[in-house]
Amino acid sequence: MTFLQEHIAWYGLREFVVIAPAAHSDAVLSESKCNLLLSSVSIALGNTGSQVPLFVQIHQKWRRMYVGECQGPSVRTDFEMVHLRKVPNQYTHLSGLLDIFKSKIGCPLTPLPPVSIAIRFTYVLQDWQQYFWPQQPPDIDALVGGEVGGLEFGKLPFGACEDPISELHLATTWPHLTEGIIVDNDVYSDLDPIQAPHWSVRVRKAENPQCLLGDFVTEFFKICRRKESTDEILGRSAFEEEGKEIADISHALSKLTEPTPVPIHKLSVSNMVHTAKKKIRKHRGVEESPLNNDVLNTILLFLFPDAASEKTLDGTTSTDNNNPPSESEDYNLYNQFKSAPSDSLTYKLALCLCMINFYHGGLKGVAHLWQEFVLEMRFRWENNFLIPGLANGPPDLRCCLLHQKLQMLNCCIERKKARDEGKKTSTSDNVTNLYPGDTGKAGDQLGPDNLKETDKEKGEVGKSWDSWSDSEEEFFECLSDTEELKGNGQDSSKKGGPKEMANLRPEGRLYQHGKLTLLHNGEPLYIPVTQEPAPMTEDLLEEQSEVLAKLGTSAEGAHLRARMQSACLLSDMESFKAANPGCFLEDFVRWYSPRDYIEEEVIDEKGNVVLKGELSARMKIPSNMWVEAWETAKPIPARRQRRLFDDTREAEKVLHYLAIQKPADLARHLLPCVIHAAVLKVKEEENLENISSVKKIIKQIISHSSKVLHFPNPEDKKLEEIIHQITNVEALIARAQSLKAKFGTEKCEQEEEKEDLERFVSCLLEQPEVLVTGAGRGHAGRIIHKLFVSAQRLTESSDEAAAMTPPEEEFKRMGSAEERRQNSVSDFPPPAGREFILRTTVPRPAPYSKALPQRMYSVLTKEEFRLAGAFSSDTSFF
Repeated sequence: MTFLQEHIAWYGLREFVVIAPAAHSDAVLSESKCNLLLSSVSIALGNTGSQVPLFVQIHQKWRRMYVGECQGPSVRTDFEMVHLRKVPNQYTHLSGLLDIFKSKIGCPLTPLPPVSIAIRFTYVLQDWQQYFWPQQPPDIDALVGGEVGGLEFGKLPFGACEDPISELHLATTWPHLTEGIIVDNDVYSDLDPIQAPHWSVRVRKAENPQCLLGDFVTEFFKICRRKESTDEILGRSAFEEEGKEIADISHALSKLTEPTPVPIHKLSVSNMVHTAKKKIRKHRGVEESPLNNDVLNTILLFLFPDAASEKTLDGTTSTDNNNPPSESEDYNLYNQFKSAPSDSLTYKLALCLCMINFYHGGLKGVAHLWQEFVLEMRFRWENNFLIPGLANGPPDLRCCLLHQKLQMLNCCIERKKARDEGKKTSTSDNVTNLYPGDTGKAGDQLGPDNLKETDKEKGEVGKSWDSWSDSEEEFFECLSDTEELKGNGQDSSKKGGPKEMANLRPEGRLYQHGKLTLLHNGEPLYIPVTQEPAPMTEDLLEEQSEVLAKLGTSAEGAHLRARMQSACLLSDMESFKAANPGCFLEDFVRWYSPRDYIEEEVIDEKGNVVLKGELSARMKIPSNMWVEAWETAKPIPARRQRRLFDDTREAEKVLHYLAIQKPADLARHLLPCVIHAAVLKVKEEENLENISSVKKIIKQIISHSSKVLHFPNPEDKKLEEIIHQITNVEALIARAQSLKAKFGTEKCEQEEEKEDLERFVSCLLEQPEVLVTGAGRGHAGRIIHKLFVSAQRLTESSDEAAAMTPPEEEFKRMGSAEERRQNSVSDFPPPAGREFILRTTVPRPAPYSKALPQRMYSVLTKEEFRLAGAFSSDTSFF
């Protein structure tokens, strides 16, 4: 109860001034000092004419003792207080308190005017034994069959482990009683709570109840602060070989180049990785592994469902039915949190690591699973198996960096797989062997002004890496390629211009353009097979931008920057020259960037209107990069160009990046996914309970999280705030579940009663105190009565069988209210607190004085007995 609420209850005041000691040691303990202060207060009020009540705090602060005075025109009110540790026996009931009140007033009139009485009894319900808390503790032994702790992998737990509602306080109030019509003494009392005209209820919430979801996320967040590497956690001798330490799996590559009598197939990367894997298990021992085989295999099967089938999937996995549709707001939440889609491998990995950390081996379990995950990634790269649960295409920069890295690895696997398959296909299947007659139909559909990007999109089906020749390797010294180059006059083309180029055999044609022809000879213009730009993750983009920025603003730096940025342009020019022998820069610009080729109608010498075209102004700037690139470009088809995207190198970089991640780094990467999953779980549970206040808080959490998680390396304090908010919402929802279970909202047969109960429960969650409609006779009142009756039977009955009787049957068996009253066991426990307010209007101090209001408040609990009186006196006629 707050300071203001106390004074409202004690004296009925809302405005007052309090003088209190500055320190505990200065407490007003002596009666003389107290009287001196009250005299000073009286003089001050008289001199100033203030009508505001003025209080002085006396005795120790914990006793909350206040005395004071208020002066008005011809009226003075004295505020007095009594505070005792124990209630005197003669004052435990109304009749004793009336005696105190009347003696304190000292009214000379006989008979005394009737005293108005307001009474409030508070009953506390703490025993919920008849209602088991619906949240079952997780069963840690349930490991097999896709479940751990009674939970499916990929699903977070939810709910409080203990009842989040500790007590229910029922206040029964009789607001308007008159002395003489009510009896309450040490022998008999008319104050039956069932008959009280007003009931109000408030609930006391358990302080910081243990919540499963909050604990899961909090424990995962703790990993972020650990310093150990995976090797340190699992043992540094994991990769030992005959006494030699190999620092990293990446050294396996150097082993391939060392002279050795061992057959080369035994020194492959994959063989060395599997050997290392065996040594890890041999060193650690199966029984010592943080994760047992059942758990590990179940998790890996959940993460890589394609491993169960004989044929590997093509990289796309069916979306889980429990996931929201991809166009929904919940699904797209990963954009705001910079996490990963809820049906992705990264998201599932985050949830599995979260569960492993909580249930199986903690940090060691996390390190073990991550090590197995990295080995699985390398195995898939070595064997051209696409990684499931990742969207096709380049890395999605809206997702977390780890998700981007996995997408990059998938891009590498896809390129490598297509290239390896291309080696097996015969050259007759190659796209470059298409003749103009075969492509005319497709070409007719395209207009002359189409951008190069549009053409590439339309030709995507026909163009793939497996259509390129088997010479698409790191090196191009193959005899067949060099002879082919000579046959094509590649060497002579360095000296000659377009005329010599026109004699070359066209290569690398995708299909014929619809209407465009070459300017100098009128031959059809062919769209070339071009290389795809290299996919980039955000750290590579940042690294590249830093390199470009360091080149400075000098002319040489700007030139070098332009050269670096035009690698893709140069590749496309070379492909274009190979597909269109004898072409000019104007031809390339007409296809690649039509807006830079300006055509206008002019009248020729014969008076005919003809179209005349020329390059745009920016293309005519001296030392233009496009012109320079065109002059250096050679007619080389994409299949024989140096790869813009070196998938082998990029894949090894990704695998190395994954291998060096500490569990703390991993937790930092995946924490946005865990928070994302926690928010989705909270939203899912809230939808079942439909609590308006929780909806608002969830929106605030999403807004706050999107701001914090969008920046790299967010502060720990801000992350803790988000986790704390999620835990608070979980506790709120758990309280709603608890109250709904106790009040049986789902058992209501009548829709109207169900709505009233749900509204009542909702108010209990959001308001400090709620009025019970109909008091003890209303629907909610009857349920509260049953709760108290059941608790009383369980507490006081010695018969164990009777204690197990369902509350509804017990309530029916007890009969009428009169029978229950005569029964030795009462429906309600003794009141935890009894409050009385006694009021009357009498003349004081003399019979001829003005009649003034007198008031006394008393509260009786097990710990204290307090009286607070406001007694008014006439200062004119006394």
